[in-house]
Amino acid sequence: MSSAPASATPRLALRGPALTFTGDPCVIGPAARHYESDALLAMADGKITHFGPAEALRSHLPPGIEINQQGQDTLMMPGFIDSHVHFPQLPMIAACGRPLLDWLHHYAFPTEQKCRDQEYARSVAKIFLQESLRHGITSACVYSTVYAASVDALFEEAEKLGMRLATGKVLMNRNAPQALLDTTQSGYDESKALIQKWHRRSRLSYAITPRFAPTSTRDQLEAAGALWKEYPDCYMQTHLSETKAEVAWVKQLFPERKNYLDVYDHYSLCGPRAVFGHGLHLSEAEWHRLHQSGAAIAHCPTSNFFLGSGTFDLFRAINPARPVRVGIGTDLGAGTTCSMLGTLNEAYKAAQIHGQALTSSHAFYVATRGTARALYLDDKIGSLAPGMEADVLVLDLKSTPLLEYRMRFCQDLEEALFIQMTLGDDRAVLETYVAGRLVHRRGDPAAPL
Repeated sequence: MSSAPASATPRLALRGPALTFTGDPCVIGPAARHYESDALLAMADGKITHFGPAEALRSHLPPGIEINQQGQDTLMMPGFIDSHVHFPQLPMIAACGRPLLDWLHHYAFPTEQKCRDQEYARSVAKIFLQESLRHGITSACVYSTVYAASVDALFEEAEKLGMRLATGKVLMNRNAPQALLDTTQSGYDESKALIQKWHRRSRLSYAITPRFAPTSTRDQLEAAGALWKEYPDCYMQTHLSETKAEVAWVKQLFPERKNYLDVYDHYSLCGPRAVFGHGLHLSEAEWHRLHQSGAAIAHCPTSNFFLGSGTFDLFRAINPARPVRVGIGTDLGAGTTCSMLGTLNEAYKAAQIHGQALTSSHAFYVATRGTARALYLDDKIGSLAPGMEADVLVLDLKSTPLLEYRMRFCQDLEEALFIQMTLGDDRAVLETYVAGRLVHRRGDPAAPL
């Protein structure tokens, strides 16, 4: 593929091996993966202006443009995208030993209460965003806390970095500590004020965020649905069928509804730009409704394994008869790594448990263009092409002694990608660019982060 030059004058170009996806490998096959052994990727004004074979595009670049030459053991890619993560829980990542509902009360809720203090929330947000960029994650759909100050803190820090990010105030008016509860009216009012302040500002979006059905009364879910109707281009994020105990609890709390998803659907919380975390224990009727509505599931394998919640059946989700949009999520702090490579490693294991092989092409597609599609952003991020936003990462394919040794025996790109998602970590991320600006360079204290 050779891309025609865009109109903006590029200011920076990267040259080296590059990988992007033009579609879903599970649907299109190998042709969905586009690899250039020697590519030029030029950027200006936050967008990609040129992408394609270096020799074909060199003459289109203005004289004197800075070209950052990458090594032959590197790989330029779209930035990773995280569809489900809790930034306030970073201080208690790796909190040991309880299933979901106990874990929330013993670890997550007490930690989130600290975010009442906006400066504390800001300090956590800074580290969270730095860690995301250090791991090559350039966009994310993020949970804040019930406190509006935590939403402001994260948005403010993300805006400084120029990141594409969605977040929102958690709605939660029952079945949680008193200090974390809002009311139906205060939750609606504070969410609406935050939408008016932040939604569609810079590269930011608002996500209406009922935590999950057990922590909201019927009238709060109804208010959340009404708010989404007022601002339909917002996201709606929540949790769905993470554990069997949770599913049983929802049945007790909402006996009038057909199933867990129907609780949200009844209150107009199921549709395009709805992102449901987990979806481990869904009925076929729920899968059909997710497909019909255009909603997405966020696959969060490290937290599912860590809490013993179960394993997501990716290939059931993408059944060609009624495919559901699927993104990938680190789900910190039940999630155990900031690394998208490590998250893909666990996604492979989850698929194996269900008797399916997750290929590396499919995995890297899900972490880039696939999650962009789940978030209805595949026209903006998740691919390398002129006009796309210039969120780019550069992988070092030989970032550790073991990887250097293992890559000596690598036969092709598919195997190289699989080796990276099995053995790679933050050391594999050589550089990260957000909107065409370098925000992380491994081991360089002079880099912006």
